[in-house]
Amino acid sequence: MEAMARVERPAAEQSGSRKELAAALFDLTQVQKAVTIQQISQEVSYSRSTISKFISGMYKGDEKEVERKLRQWYARYTGTEVEESGEAPAEQRGGGGPQFYASRDAKAVLGVCQSCQEYREMGIVTGRSGYGKTYALRRYAKSAKVVYIECDTTMSTRDLLKEIGEGLGLPSRSGTNHDRKTAIIDFLKANPGWLLILDEADKLMSRYTYSKMDLLRTFHDKTAEDGYSSCGIVVAGEPGLETQIKTYLDRFANRIIFRAKLEGLSEAEVEDYLSDRQVEPGALAELKARALNKRTGCFRLLDRTLRNVRRVLESSGETSVSVKVLEQASAMMML
Repeated sequence: MEAMARVERPAAEQSGSRKELAAALFDLTQVQKAVTIQQISQEVSYSRSTISKFISGMYKGDEKEVERKLRQWYARYTGTEVEESGEAPAEQRGGGGPQFYASRDAKAVLGVCQSCQEYREMGIVTGRSGYGKTYALRRYAKSAKVVYIECDTTMSTRDLLKEIGEGLGLPSRSGTNHDRKTAIIDFLKANPGWLLILDEADKLMSRYTYSKMDLLRTFHDKTAEDGYSSCGIVVAGEPGLETQIKTYLDRFANRIIFRAKLEGLSEAEVEDYLSDRQVEPGALAELKARALNKRTGCFRLLDRTLRNVRRVLESSGETSVSVKVLEQASAMMML
């Protein structure tokens, strides 16, 4: 019997008709038990964990596309519709995180992901913390048939297999790691075109073992027919990840076809990013330094500063970013 993902009732903070859609899906899957979350996930081409999180109000990504597909699916399945919300995106309401900026680094990350998924190859993305690789990877992970996993140092081989299996929408299962690995390989063979993204993959490696990284190569190799794999894989991490792979994982390194090495924002990009704000010359010079300094600067520091700048402007009623405003914003931060 198929194992069901545990789903709580939709969270109260979900807005308007989105909350109503989540509640309708909850009723359909958990109360009436007319359909399973896994069946829905296969029909809308999103992972089971994504659908579960949407229903429970815990999904942290951009919900618009998931909502659109679920709304269409619900209308087809039930013959009725849940009225669509007319709410503006969070960033237009003054909340939420930063808007996506298509820098050269972001385009490089998205290009590697797209190529690896389309051609079912292996790729690598490296860059300093704060350069925006995770933000770009998560954006691509909203696409269909993509599993995104953020690795950490506590993750065991079993944890990694569990995360990949859940991302693919496989039912929870007991058994050995070999059983789990085989189930994933069988699924990828039968369902070509998936992309596995392993962010912060350098945390899977230590001076004692590289087996978890080599496990990813196994998925790529064991799903291959006529020399072509059925899935793509992207690993991402700090600049040292590439050196580690070249030094200790020859068989992994020589399968990497696509590569993006992030360089950080250019001066022209910083100016473009700030072009819709009134920034005085002295403040502009300081903001550029925070974005462009190769030792301490990064996109994340620029964005954190601008968030506090927005708060200062809102509270003061000013519209121009001056050195004084920047100093007030910086006083809130640990630089």
